[in-house]
Amino acid sequence: MCKTEKLLYHRKLWEIKVRLLGDDKVEKLRNSFASRSPTSLWMIRAVSVLLIWSCFVHLMALGDMWGPRFFSGWTSCFNQRGLSKALEMKSLPAKIALPPKRVYQNNGYLMVSCNGGLNQMRAAICDMVTVARYMNVTLVVPELDKTSFWNDPSEFKDIFDVDHFISSLRDEVRILKELPPRVKKRVELGMYHEMPPISWSNMSYYQNQILPLVKKHKVLHLNKTDSRLANNELPVEVQKLRCRVNFNGLKFTPQIEELGRRVVNILREKGPFLVLHLRYEMDMLAFSGCSHGCNPQEEEELTRMRYAYPWWKEKVINSEVKRKEGLCPLTPEETALTLTALGIDRNVQIYIAAGEIYGGERRMKALTDAFPNVVRKETILESSDLDFCRNHSSQMAALDYLVAVESDIFVPTYDGNMARVVEGHRR
Repeated sequence: MCKTEKLLYHRKLWEIKVRLLGDDKVEKLRNSFASRSPTSLWMIRAVSVLLIWSCFVHLMALGDMWGPRFFSGWTSCFNQRGLSKALEMKSLPAKIALPPKRVYQNNGYLMVSCNGGLNQMRAAICDMVTVARYMNVTLVVPELDKTSFWNDPSEFKDIFDVDHFISSLRDEVRILKELPPRVKKRVELGMYHEMPPISWSNMSYYQNQILPLVKKHKVLHLNKTDSRLANNELPVEVQKLRCRVNFNGLKFTPQIEELGRRVVNILREKGPFLVLHLRYEMDMLAFSGCSHGCNPQEEEELTRMRYAYPWWKEKVINSEVKRKEGLCPLTPEETALTLTALGIDRNVQIYIAAGEIYGGERRMKALTDAFPNVVRKETILESSDLDFCRNHSSQMAALDYLVAVESDIFVPTYDGNMARVVEGHRR
């Protein structure tokens, strides 16, 4: 299209507009544009800028107020402070939704004193939580054994996460850190009942014989808890609750858990590792009467120890007969033969999950000769790392427990409490 044709086209278009709008309206429109001064145009622009800025400020305010809820992905559109807040929120641990509290008529208060080593007490705690739930009573956080061979002064809160224990099981049973003041006063005045429950009892025993005592005295103290609830022929819901307490309700303290993770990481850096629960400590040998491989002085020492603890009922024990019946733990020498026969790589790391081995290096020589990479927590950690749990055997056992659960291979030398609990946890 040439320039002449374009001019003719625009003239025709203007004539059509004039006919549609009329001459007067077209003239007014032309005069309004012509009469606008530069000052008025500048004012229009300034007002427009102010309106846009006002809208922007309001958006920033909305971002601060509602950003965490609705604009968490758009934080950088508002300000840097919002971004730092969002990053901080993401770094915080997610809150775990607590189960709803179980509402029931409280029949009284149950106090329990656990006895034995860590894993024996652990099993007892599971039993007592279950018993308290099905008697509809309030359980006080269990007291741990402080008078046994280990002489460990640790409280429940020193080993287990007590707040998690209470909150994670609140949909089953009410658990308190201590008795309410008025009930505590009754206990101080001796107004409660104390007794050891019968071993290997079923739930009917607790319902028919123990519950009436709770209702009568309001506070009942069970001073023995080892193996006081049967393992078999119990309702499925009872067994499920025991497992839930064991594997979910009982968590170790954050300090123990963190140290356990550190030990596992140190071991993992060097490859696969085997945890050997070498149950060849003095207390085990004295209790079981298994003295195979010990010299006469050691045998006499173990016998004296067995008589020193009146609650160890079996005093006269024939070590050789018991060993032939398969009731003794493997010796370190037998353990070396067993691992070799199983085809365990002699260069694998072997972490000893145990206390002091009776007989020391003399008894460990066969094992370390066959498997030179034998380590303990004391050899792979700094001495200061263990300061908080030194001379606290149950806390040390808790650390070994965590490492055993995470190991590539777990080998117990005795079918005791730790062997069973770790096996269940690894499943």
